[in-house]
Amino acid sequence: MRASKASVLSLILAASGSALPVAAQETGAGTGPLSAIDWLSQSVATPATAGTTSRAIDEPPVAEAGRALPATVTTSSLDGPSPDGVGLIPVAVSGLPRDLWGAGLTREIAEALVKHPDEDLPALRQLFLTVLLAEVAAPVDAGGRGELLLVRIDKLLALGALEQAAALIEAAGETSPELFRRAFDVALLTGAEERACQSMASEPHLAPTVPARIFCLARSGDWDTAALTIRTSQALGQISTDQEALLSRFLDPDLYEGEPVPPAPNPVTPLDWMIYSAIGEPLPTEGLPIAFSYAEISPRSGWKARIEAAERLTRAGTIPPNVILGLYTEHDPAASGGVWDRVAAFQAFEAAITAKDAARVAATLPAVWAKMQEVELEVPFAILFSKALIELPLEGEAADIAFRVGLLSPYAETVANRAQPASAEDAFLTAIALGKAASALPPDSLARAISAAFRAPAVSAEAQALLDGNRKGEAIIAAMDDIGRGVQGDLRGVTEGLSLLRLAGQESVARRTALELMILERRG
Repeated sequence: MRASKASVLSLILAASGSALPVAAQETGAGTGPLSAIDWLSQSVATPATAGTTSRAIDEPPVAEAGRALPATVTTSSLDGPSPDGVGLIPVAVSGLPRDLWGAGLTREIAEALVKHPDEDLPALRQLFLTVLLAEVAAPVDAGGRGELLLVRIDKLLALGALEQAAALIEAAGETSPELFRRAFDVALLTGAEERACQSMASEPHLAPTVPARIFCLARSGDWDTAALTIRTSQALGQISTDQEALLSRFLDPDLYEGEPVPPAPNPVTPLDWMIYSAIGEPLPTEGLPIAFSYAEISPRSGWKARIEAAERLTRAGTIPPNVILGLYTEHDPAASGGVWDRVAAFQAFEAAITAKDAARVAATLPAVWAKMQEVELEVPFAILFSKALIELPLEGEAADIAFRVGLLSPYAETVANRAQPASAEDAFLTAIALGKAASALPPDSLARAISAAFRAPAVSAEAQALLDGNRKGEAIIAAMDDIGRGVQGDLRGVTEGLSLLRLAGQESVARRTALELMILERRG
């Protein structure tokens, strides 16, 4: 599917909200990309970069944690726009400054993006996706090379944000081998194989690898040329014995009926996945990177597989909640237990809320809320149903759940203004939503850590150096990292992270994050 700039922006606004191995190289003219995910298909040949030294991205950076002020002065050409400034979300929408990276250097920015964990609270995940997709000025040392663009695309792929990555690649307007490899894999995983092959054929400067060439020849119906290519490539030693067996089976599965299937490679690439699926031996996506989940939300997969894939992507904040709404309500549950219990609970509640039957909603809300908590889909659920819940007269447990659902939604302030807190915790939650956390009585240690950030924001010396050094983007990422540390038990990280978000101009995100910390209980 081709994602437009507008549709990707709507994904970010509508969606809720394991780091892959990344190799890095020194920045500077003539060097290669700063990042590369290890499961990309080798669909086109990419020229080796001469004279560069590869270095792992998790080695200690020149500037500790990427937070100290840059020690060197760099210059950049002002001729023409830089690929690193390409984005999908304009400043007026993102809430981020155009000079987000300020005086930051590409290397430190890349390290901060790559090292940021893939597990975040929903509000922070949406902020991180916005950082990756924002239209901002390129780093001062970008030099028009597009290195940070590639890092951003790779991080989007690692997070499962395939449509967003595709739109960013398209916005870049380039067909370099590295960008094409990513676009090719996105097309495979989103069911656009034909477009992927057409794009490859329309770019004569790209040299397809043998597996990609055979795959596309078969897709176009040119079986004879595909078979000849396999025989020639094997004779020349361009493909391994396992590759030859797999590709030959792909062309004519009947000839190999009853014979063992060649073992899946490690890592599995999108092209591998497509070929195994085509020969009737689909590889499960559960143990694969989250990007592969996209391949299972299409009608080609079974309903259960589609639901579970959509749950993973919805939890990651990369698809809008209405996708899971449609899947949960597509059919009657096929069995009981696991995903089917979630489907049954969801359908019972959805029918009650559609009928605006307060008694039925009160009876079904606790069960569906418990099921949403099991799979960490509370915020998508809130986005879907909070507005309808606000209008219903509920009491007891249902009213308490509806209150929390409302605070996790875009209508948090409306809910807080109407609230009549029944406990100290409810009063504190209301205060957070209304921007009054500094004066509210915190009911526990986590609340005290949150309250401190709103009463007297305080950050570490390293974080302050980022703010003072005009490196707001890196400061925002550091704030998210600090909160992640706080979720794992270091409550000082909660205080410092929320403080840093507020000082970096992200007040609304800080409030949403504080509410999620209190309500979702994502604690290590």
